Amino acid sequence: MTLPLAVTRAAAVALAALIVPACQSRPEDAAPPAAHSASPAPVAERPAPTLQELKNASYKGVEEAGAAFMLAGGKWEGQPFAPGAASRPSVTFVRDFRLAGDVDGDGAEEAVVLLAANAGGSGEMSYLAVVGRPGGNVTNIATAPIGDRVQVREARIARRRIVLDVVQAGENDAACCPGDLVTRTWELADAALKEGTPVKTGRLSVDTLAGAEWVLTWWGWDEAAPATPDVTLTIDGTRLVGSAGCNRYFAQVTPGDAPGGIRIGPAGSTRKACPEAEMAVEQRFLEQLAGVAQIRFVAGQLALPFAKKDTTHGVMLFDRRTAK
Repeated sequence: MTLPLAVTRAAAVALAALIVPACQSRPEDAAPPAAHSASPAPVAERPAPTLQELKNASYKGVEEAGAAFMLAGGKWEGQPFAPGAASRPSVTFVRDFRLAGDVDGDGAEEAVVLLAANAGGSGEMSYLAVVGRPGGNVTNIATAPIGDRVQVREARIARRRIVLDVVQAGENDAACCPGDLVTRTWELADAALKEGTPVKTGRLSVDTLAGAEWVLTWWGWDEAAPATPDVTLTIDGTRLVGSAGCNRYFAQVTPGDAPGGIRIGPAGSTRKACPEAEMAVEQRFLEQLAGVAQIRFVAGQLALPFAKKDTTHGVMLFDRRTAK
């Protein structure tokens, strides 16, 4: 029997009315309100920790400390190794080093820092630490060892990977004098930093400084250089050239015996007259430069240890500026 068209249409409408509600989300199937969600806070509320927060945060995963510890102003010291002894474990936040980027893929930026640990001996163990705000509070998410007396030349975050260009001991290098140039990478997965395969890129030499202009920022570990005048250093073939503060200078350089060793010849310069303050900067720089015999790196900065004729020792620190 054929049903009237009107009846057929009415049946179809009634059937749709039964099906559609069944396909729609029910209240109990909907995502819970944000206030009741266990997911992290919104990205905007989780900026990368500041330098001050990082220098006063709690860390874990540093073997020399033995357990979780809290930095105070970038430093931590444990109990003496023996009653009344001066030697004790320590951890230091390295040279205001801080990278910011999203390393876990959640859309919020984390901070990547370097820590230096000492257990009372001559060695210094470096660590890489990732710090974020996964629950809104500053938290050390993961920590990984870099190595003993490893020098960080350059650092960056690329495609969620932490990439360090380092100087580390090669097969025949003494612990004091590393010479291999190596690129190393880490990825954050399951709250742990997992290192990829290291890639050796060369050996430490004067040529390692090529391709950049280095600007003096510190006369010593705790003495900042003046913002002006610019004091710079660049490799030009077999010469060091740059501005000493007032005049342009140039000096021949040859390799030393150990990795990163250099010999700097007497410096020549132009003879422009400048204000007394600039001349004082120039004189000091050229005197200290003459006592440099080694190239080193600390947290992305070029470090040039020097020894003056009056037995004064120190180290000058330079920031990289891409050569034009």
